[in-house]
Amino acid sequence: MDVQIGVIGFGWMAFYHYKDIIPKDEGVKIVSAFDIDPARLEFAQSLGITPYDKLDAFFKSGINTVLVATPNDKHKEYCIAALNAGMNVICEKPVTLSAEDLKEVIKVSEAAGKLFTVHHNRRKDRDFCIVKKAVEDGLIGKPFFIESRVQGANGIPSDWRRVEEAGGGMVLDWGIHLVDQLLYMVKEPVIQVYSLLKYINYTVDDNIKIFLEFEGGLSAQVEVCTTCFQSLPRWHVLGSDGTLDIKDFACEGSIVRGTVKEVDWSLEAVKTAAGSTRTMRPRPEDTIETLPLPDVKVQWTDYYRNFYAAANGKAELLVKPQEVLRTMQVNDLIFASAKQGKSIECRI
Repeated sequence: MDVQIGVIGFGWMAFYHYKDIIPKDEGVKIVSAFDIDPARLEFAQSLGITPYDKLDAFFKSGINTVLVATPNDKHKEYCIAALNAGMNVICEKPVTLSAEDLKEVIKVSEAAGKLFTVHHNRRKDRDFCIVKKAVEDGLIGKPFFIESRVQGANGIPSDWRRVEEAGGGMVLDWGIHLVDQLLYMVKEPVIQVYSLLKYINYTVDDNIKIFLEFEGGLSAQVEVCTTCFQSLPRWHVLGSDGTLDIKDFACEGSIVRGTVKEVDWSLEAVKTAAGSTRTMRPRPEDTIETLPLPDVKVQWTDYYRNFYAAANGKAELLVKPQEVLRTMQVNDLIFASAKQGKSIECRI
């Protein structure tokens, strides 16, 4: 069965799906679009996509799958409408504005017996997949601290992403991607959430730090900045036997491991501007080794290849509703922690 997609909200993100994310060699195609903006419908039509300004007519256009790509606050209502119309649904992230809203959508999808998933495409980012493989293969021993960040100095795009009521801000934009990656990789429950949300240039959170503690001792820090003119590494992962560092999305980086558990403490201290130190002196070269990052080949089109297989009963969904519910439950606590100004204990 080919996947015939109708898009609700043919804006920039939907066009990106059309242009770059949907594979050209699979039975997946965007065939129709519904939008309240005539200009966007005219643009869709110029691409050979049938435009609709009436939702009922759109649902009867021969499609079997709906991609919801509206502003965040409209996701819930359009997902429910599409599921009730008998469609499989792919929703842009964040799927809803709260975990309780998502539970309602999941309930409708189960009653309708239709596929429902969320476009957490960054599970297929190469940098993330490198970290995931390195951790799973034990290349740095047991990880105990993970730093995951994206930083820039361009501010927030001048559209609904600056509007709180529309679901704007960095927690729901980039933050939710980075949290989803961590929860996809780490299966132990989250037991503590603490967050700092800054409002530097906008009325929505534009610079954020999120701290997660997992059962078993692993801690993680998520950082998203829009006012950062000198960036730190995309990933910095500390393990019992080594450290992994990835500079940026181009995946420049390496793994440095210890070849012995402890250096010879009889080594002389080094003198620094801050005084002499043995603890922080450079590790002797014969006690460490540097490894290249794992070779991982992934691409965003894998998301739709998986959905095509799932729609034809040949695979499980890459992004399952209950996994996204876990992400949204943590996301709710991120906002709650910032509002209350304290760490929140949990088990998610």
